[in-house]
Amino acid sequence: MFMNKLFRYFLITSILIVTSCEIEKIGIAKPSTNTPVSGLPSFIIETNTSIENEPKIPGYLKILENGELVFENQIGIEYRGSTSFRLSDKKSFGFETWDEFNDGIDTAILGFPEEEDWILTGQVFRSSTNTLFDPTLMRHYIGYELYRSMGNYASRCKFVELTVNGDFSGTYIFMEKLKRDDNRIDIKKLTPDENDPDNISGGYILKIDKTSGGDVAPNQPLAYYETNWEDDARYNENISFRSSYSVNREILNIMPFGPPYHSNQNLETYFLYEYPKAEDISSEQKEYIKNYIYDFETALLNDDFSSGIRTYPEYIDVNSFVDYFLLNELVRNIDAYRISTFMSKDLNGKLKMGPVWDLNIGYNDTDRMPVEDWIINYNSYAPNDAWLVPFWWKRLMEDPQFKNEIKQRWNTLRTNVFSNREVVSLVQNTSNYLIETGAIERNYNRWTGINISYSEEIDALIDYLEFRLQWMDDNIENL
Repeated sequence: MFMNKLFRYFLITSILIVTSCEIEKIGIAKPSTNTPVSGLPSFIIETNTSIENEPKIPGYLKILENGELVFENQIGIEYRGSTSFRLSDKKSFGFETWDEFNDGIDTAILGFPEEEDWILTGQVFRSSTNTLFDPTLMRHYIGYELYRSMGNYASRCKFVELTVNGDFSGTYIFMEKLKRDDNRIDIKKLTPDENDPDNISGGYILKIDKTSGGDVAPNQPLAYYETNWEDDARYNENISFRSSYSVNREILNIMPFGPPYHSNQNLETYFLYEYPKAEDISSEQKEYIKNYIYDFETALLNDDFSSGIRTYPEYIDVNSFVDYFLLNELVRNIDAYRISTFMSKDLNGKLKMGPVWDLNIGYNDTDRMPVEDWIINYNSYAPNDAWLVPFWWKRLMEDPQFKNEIKQRWNTLRTNVFSNREVVSLVQNTSNYLIETGAIERNYNRWTGINISYSEEIDALIDYLEFRLQWMDDNIENL
């Protein structure tokens, strides 16, 4: 008995010593009594080496609320973003919660359901080039809250303040990474060996987007990712497949996977494998989901909308397409439909649009097309953009039945979550929270060089939303 107790004592002591050494090795940040007490949760991250774009490096995270430690764990952290990484001094980060072996471990953070993958999103800011996206700091948050209030999943978000290796970085949005998960994109798990007819139909997550430098050119020096613009368009068959149809509804006769920014790239639509991941998805699963998209697109093109018969709804969840359209059009998400566009398909289910993602360029700040038009008409204003809107959306808007679904859904939403009162209150309450916690003042004291009036930015956002709601009332009524 004595020997057993002695053994347990030495075992526990050894674990504590090893853990202490491991914490010391990665540079744990001890909460300081001098740390300012913020009205927002404070994320304090320490690493013992420089953060890279790829791969994640070890670090340690502590979270304080009202000066009290509420969470701490080892993490792996890296920079996040392609265009935003190049343009901004205020970098965004992706991190995983790790165990002592640097393996991902699911944890619950600030009331969010357990997961291992998380995002800290900062506004794009660079005073030397007069670059500032989203001066309100709330475009992601407002859009995601509205989409969630419609009854859809959107990434959960909280405003936080971030300090990395002693450098206070201002106000960020802590959010979930979009993943297959019972509490996130709730579709069936699909393993590489599930290729039989009973399992191969799902679940899948696809993304229409730029390619990522970390996927097509991993493990490069950090400076590489500051100028690697061609990696945004470096598609290949390992990570993606291409639609058989052009954005102009014609069969594509050019070979897929051409060099970045080739002369016909703006005609193409590529689908990236998000889940299963590109390194996991089987060749049979690739073929299945590619054929499914082809069958949907072919049905959509060939259906006779003057008749009462439709075949394309056999392939898609129409309600999800309607909600995706309405939210992105309300916030004028200039990236919608053509990049940062997610969709999923569950086992024996139909293709669903969403969740919405990446809303920092839009609202009242988009000058690529007039405020009095639909974002689905983007191609008419920027025909030479390398990423154009797939033909799906304009074709759907030729269908009287689809337009009727939009009318009915819009009229219902306008009585509650899309009422002027609800939308304006969401903006006002969010801005008041950020002001009263001191987050706005501290953020713009940290990131100086671009002069803005925060109250004027909020007024402009509200004015835009009220205008856009009325414009959509008028134009949806006349569809």
